[in-house]
Amino acid sequence: MSAKASLTATQWVALAAALLVLNAALTFGNLWPTLRVVPRAELSIEIAVLLLALVAWTSFMRPLGLASRVALTLLLFAFVLGRYAEVTAPALYGRPVNLYWDSQHLPKVAAMLAEVGPWWLVGLIAVALIALFAALVTALALCLGAVSRALRMPAGRRVVGALAGVIVALYALSSWLDWPIRHKYSLPVAATYLQQARFVLAASKADPNRDLPGVPLPASDFASLEGDDVLLLFMESYGAVTYDEPAIARIVSPARDELAHAAAESGRHVVSAYASSPTFGGGSWLAHASFMSGVEVRDTGDYMLLLTQERETWPKLFEAAGYRAIAVMPGMRSAWPEGSFYGFDTIYDELALDYRGPEFGWWRIPDQFSLARAAELEARTDSHAPLMIFMPTINTHIPFLPVPPYQADWNRVLKADPYPAEEVEASLAAVPDWEALGAPYADSFVYTFTYLAGYVRARAHADETLVLLGDHQPAASVAGVGARWDVPVHVVTSHAEVAAALVAAGFVEGVALAPQQRPIVTLPQLSVLLLDAFAAER
Repeated sequence: MSAKASLTATQWVALAAALLVLNAALTFGNLWPTLRVVPRAELSIEIAVLLLALVAWTSFMRPLGLASRVALTLLLFAFVLGRYAEVTAPALYGRPVNLYWDSQHLPKVAAMLAEVGPWWLVGLIAVALIALFAALVTALALCLGAVSRALRMPAGRRVVGALAGVIVALYALSSWLDWPIRHKYSLPVAATYLQQARFVLAASKADPNRDLPGVPLPASDFASLEGDDVLLLFMESYGAVTYDEPAIARIVSPARDELAHAAAESGRHVVSAYASSPTFGGGSWLAHASFMSGVEVRDTGDYMLLLTQERETWPKLFEAAGYRAIAVMPGMRSAWPEGSFYGFDTIYDELALDYRGPEFGWWRIPDQFSLARAAELEARTDSHAPLMIFMPTINTHIPFLPVPPYQADWNRVLKADPYPAEEVEASLAAVPDWEALGAPYADSFVYTFTYLAGYVRARAHADETLVLLGDHQPAASVAGVGARWDVPVHVVTSHAEVAAALVAAGFVEGVALAPQQRPIVTLPQLSVLLLDAFAAER
């Protein structure tokens, strides 16, 4: 064999390293609960097929040119990104990635991250990300270059072809004969992109007139409430993990118990249960829509379709019974067309709330202020109708920091200087550690239940029933691998017959729910259950 037909020791080493790197690029896993990756002892069938194709092309056609190597580099880069999304989304959000819908929210997520972190850190992250992508593309290009050079030699083609052929043959046989060795192969990334293509195709072909599954919301006279205002508070990221995870439960439980004590002091009953949410780790609007319309809304496509339909909703049902329905939306910074679909009389968004105190991260406005401000604004109106108030909280949204201080003086919380300076400074000094969000998550609910207990005490003599429920579990980085999709719901009311009706339906007295207790309903079913409990006849 001539010298030209042989590979030097350096070229053999370069080839081996290139093959290992290319295989690792499509077989890595997620280091839960972080954004980092770890290598896995698996084989990539896609790399093996690619190598066989390159051996055949080089043997019968010609060596790879520069344009071909650039195209293959970009293709592999896209596959690496697909692999990252494939293994990271379930680890963080407890569900498979859906690039079609998820990508639409990336600008908002980027804006939030830019707001909660110092500018220099955000800039550093952006530079690091660009450098990482450049390094990854460079590494892939170098690996393909080493393979291409090796395939110019017959010895290189024989070795690479034999190795890739064995890997492909074993994959085919193990799939056909159900051999255990099939578990040594990583899930093909092409399958991920194929699934994303199906998502796009399904969204483009979805019948805009199709029926959405759901439970019709029953009309109600709300006689059992005897004219109570109703506060429907959707607690962002409030999930069963606040009971199921001991470390989080130990932090949250005392504050949650304080809400129960405050309710008892004011002569109110508290009953609680679990409900099953249609979403996990995000997509709060899907949970809101499911509850408020009685339709099981599990993806953005169904959500957009729902908005085009005429449906009974909580605001419409309450208005039909003489209530004034308002939405308190402290996180809303732009037009909210959903408000028309739901049928609210008034929407208090960020601009209408006119918060002038210290800003707490991306979400700016303390939830305690939003509750107090809505009450103040409504007190200025000429309406004497009872209120149905819908409010999604924002201070329990990821990254759960900074947590605003609690202000016991509910009048002062409306001022431009609602908190002592040292408390604001301590709150704003907290920087999220994206790999350890459990403690901030728990602290955000300590704040939430603290201000809710204060709210109940401050309005001890008010005719008001509170419905406090979660929208979804937090991301899997907090909730854990394989966490259930259940959320707690608490109803605080002075009407014994309402509490009794809910207990008969499966609720329990107090706020102490047992870990891993089963949900009694879905969110649409919960909506119907509550409407029935609020009616005169059941």
